[in-house]
Amino acid sequence: MKTQSYRAIRDAIASHDLTPAEAIRSSHDAIAMADGHIHAFTALADEAMLERDAAATGPLAGIAIGMKDIIDTAELPTSYGSEIYNGHRPAADASICAMARSTGAHIAGKTVTAEFAFFHPGPTVNPHDHAHTPGGSSSGSAAAVAAGMVPLAIGTQTGGSVIRPASFCGVAGYKPSFRLIPTVGVKTFSWTLDTLGLFAVSIEDVAAAATDLTGRPLDRPRSNEPLRIGIWDDGNRREVSDDMVAAVESIARIAERDGHTVITVRETEPMVAADLCHALLQEYEGALSLAHELRSAPDRLSEKLRSALEAASEIEPSEYDSARRTARRARLAARDLFGEVDLVLSPAATGAAPAGLASTGSAEHNRLWTLLGCPAATFRANGADSLPLGVQLTARFGEDAMLLAVASRLETALHDQ
Repeated sequence: MKTQSYRAIRDAIASHDLTPAEAIRSSHDAIAMADGHIHAFTALADEAMLERDAAATGPLAGIAIGMKDIIDTAELPTSYGSEIYNGHRPAADASICAMARSTGAHIAGKTVTAEFAFFHPGPTVNPHDHAHTPGGSSSGSAAAVAAGMVPLAIGTQTGGSVIRPASFCGVAGYKPSFRLIPTVGVKTFSWTLDTLGLFAVSIEDVAAAATDLTGRPLDRPRSNEPLRIGIWDDGNRREVSDDMVAAVESIARIAERDGHTVITVRETEPMVAADLCHALLQEYEGALSLAHELRSAPDRLSEKLRSALEAASEIEPSEYDSARRTARRARLAARDLFGEVDLVLSPAATGAAPAGLASTGSAEHNRLWTLLGCPAATFRANGADSLPLGVQLTARFGEDAMLLAVASRLETALHDQ
């Protein structure tokens, strides 16, 4: 598969070797060639949008973006992965969509999401093996980048819905610090967890795109001082394949060769407790966020989602408040963790993408970091002769630039071996 590099397109346009119109048309040609097999998109921009955006200016001029269909777009239907909202046209763009348009980007189309970004999967397949899941709930966004249809896609993460599909599809994924990118206009499932994230071919591409979108210097080079990287030891609480363990160990060795100190850090009781209460927080808030849909159209929800919402409606507020206190204690404990290490290295998923499309895989390696609000990034850490495996790097809240800089160096060093 030939992928599209965000930086290569941006730089070619800046040097006048490529026009925005040519870049946008190339992405749509790639979508026309590949999406009949991948099923990453639910709706595409029409010819009038292409022509208008070909004349746009700004740092993202010529960049075609896949926008997860949980994100409101005024010009394209937004169905939230649910038949309840078939043909729905929001009155306004979500903030992230408006940010992209204001920087010259072209919204190429809406990408497939699991139903309301929960567990019920859409039709998207893994570009590396169509018999395997691309992950979820940002399945379409990850697959669209991996299949070379667009150089940049936007997703969301409530548990592991950016990092895991990026790992399964072999692309770079970046989940920023909580609320670094506004979620206004995103269909909420859990207001204390939902986080927007980016997919691109490489960490350098992700960092450049995040910088251009937000105006923050998230792609600044890292100075060469050694850092402390902790390999996450969860006491074997989480499932992990032998291949994934080997991938993490290989990145640890590269980090040591790059001058970093690599140690083992053990998951503490406050972290364990917070990880275990993630589901209660998510589902209690989901039951409130989707109360209208559950009340007005329960028969149009998947059985899995309807059952989860009905069960969550029985959760007592006192249980939710207790879980919030547990999460708060873990966020305080994270200060101690990131006093001991600068970055945490861990699996991005339990292993390679599982066979079949009925499940999008487990978020067990991601949900704690989402709950803590920490920035996380993943990149491919194994060879091209097998299904992708991604490792996950996590940093202290607000240390996004450092995270991306180190991840980029490790990714580059891995590919230079």
